Amino acid sequence: MNYFKQILGFARPYKRFAALNIMCNIFYALFSALSFIALIPMLDVLFPTDQPCEEQEAIVKPVWTGISNTMDYFKDFMAYRVDGFAQDDPSKALLLVISLVILLFFLKNIFNYLAMYFITFLRNGVLKDLRNAIFDKITHLPIAFFSEKRKGDTMARISNDVQEIQGSFLSILELIVREPLTIIFTIVMMLLISAKLTLFVFIFIPISGFIISRIGKSLKKKSDRVQKEQGNFLSIIEETLGGLKVIKGFNGETSFSNKFKASTTRFYHFSNKLLNRQNFASPTSEFLGITVIAILLWYGGRMVLIDGTLDGSSFIAYMGLAYNILTPAKAISKASYSVKKGNAAAERVLEILNTTSTLEDQPNAIVKKDFTSEIALNNISFKYEEDLVLKNFSIKVPLGKSVALVGQSGSGKSTIANLVTRFYDVTDGNISIDGTDIRQLTKHSLRGLMGLVTQDSILFNDTVRNNILLGKEDATDEEVINALKIANAWEFVKDLKGGLDFNIGDAGTKVSGGQKQRLSIARAVLKNPPIMILDEATSALDTESERLVQIALENMMKNRTSIVIAHRLSTIQNADEIIVMNKGEIAEQGTHDELMAKNGVYKKLVNMQSFD
Repeated sequence: MNYFKQILGFARPYKRFAALNIMCNIFYALFSALSFIALIPMLDVLFPTDQPCEEQEAIVKPVWTGISNTMDYFKDFMAYRVDGFAQDDPSKALLLVISLVILLFFLKNIFNYLAMYFITFLRNGVLKDLRNAIFDKITHLPIAFFSEKRKGDTMARISNDVQEIQGSFLSILELIVREPLTIIFTIVMMLLISAKLTLFVFIFIPISGFIISRIGKSLKKKSDRVQKEQGNFLSIIEETLGGLKVIKGFNGETSFSNKFKASTTRFYHFSNKLLNRQNFASPTSEFLGITVIAILLWYGGRMVLIDGTLDGSSFIAYMGLAYNILTPAKAISKASYSVKKGNAAAERVLEILNTTSTLEDQPNAIVKKDFTSEIALNNISFKYEEDLVLKNFSIKVPLGKSVALVGQSGSGKSTIANLVTRFYDVTDGNISIDGTDIRQLTKHSLRGLMGLVTQDSILFNDTVRNNILLGKEDATDEEVINALKIANAWEFVKDLKGGLDFNIGDAGTKVSGGQKQRLSIARAVLKNPPIMILDEATSALDTESERLVQIALENMMKNRTSIVIAHRLSTIQNADEIIVMNKGEIAEQGTHDELMAKNGVYKKLVNMQSFD
């Protein structure tokens, strides 16, 4: 129920729709019960008593004598009204009572529609807000959180699990008022017709309720397995689409197909078990309901035929009311199954929503708008899991200077980029900008001071213009074109069909690797930050593309503070300082000429690479 309460919190903005739904459901439940009571005068007209005319008393307006006599008063009042309208014409009497029945059923269904109409806005509104909240949470959680989660599983939570919540928890909102009230109003009418018969019914209702509750105990566990497996095969799909070239290149289609089929087979078996258990609920509850009706027929029939304590028309209306309980009772029993099933989905969704970010801004975090002095990494250490990636590492990057980080793969170069941008927090030590620890700054203002160009050119399935505008949403076309020129990208963009409006495809697949990288640089140029972080921005390029990108990088780095992580040493010879890293520590540092003169690690790295 804690999950249910938290999900209901999303319904607060739509409480007016909930209030209108409740009001309409009250009227629906009332008219649902009254529509069966209205059958009594119709049956009395169709099947009048066999008393001789001379023994029949004149019909007079009845007098209310108390609640215990409510049903007799209703029957006498209806007889009085029908007699006054019909004036001994049975066809007129029949027309009147049929009109009454039609009116009550019409009002019942009108309020049923209005109740569903208003709840639609609440259900879809909660669905929208829940998805928005998960998406916002996903974008704000630290990158470390997703290194432990598969993308497909996260996608399953925001799509299928949220949909399951709508089909289970939110369906309860419809049942909380309507079905219980229908049962209550119906039971009140049944008590008014015959308290003795109604008490007899209540002996059997708890028994059937107990049997139904025993069926659904394992639904949450079975549903949880289904949803986890759904996340698993969505992850396989996502990985397959992302690595299709590699899969085809290594003839791995069969391997991935077998992996996917194994997942869908497990999903097939789990789903069969879940749905068969769920489907068992409806026939079971219906059979138990009919059993109760059969017992009613036997006991109530004796009251009519033998004891004479109940008239035939009232008994038929009573049976209609008893059957009227079955539909909401079945709905409530199915809802209990839905809650168990939805509980598993809610648990998975709320796991994300309730996750506390380890990188939250401090309550009094500073909004920093400029960079005036230096970036300092002060004796920092860091580890992703157990082993330290950086050990007591210290460097300073003065304003307007460029510092290059070089070294073998795994030496910790890219980790420094992740720490400076605060994608992760240091384990020990601190990183400061202008003397202020970056943990005391808001993440938004910190990253606002920085431009990032990574080895993997991350572009989106959109136009050239919209990809570049990510750096500055209100920029003019002139500013965008200028950024493209600085990034050495305008030369190919102007020739694309549509120019700035050309859609570059999923992950930029419609342009080459070098072109994608230059678009990434243009995005960083348009943002125009005082600090640039280049994480192996040319390592994945061919020689010609590297030359064009290198020119673009040099244009971008003019008059900016830069941290350059490089694999190809030809790209960083002009850096103000070069830091040579080895296993998370500084092996050497100095300018290119100084390091070459030392004849150490740097020179060995240079000799291993050929210069153009």
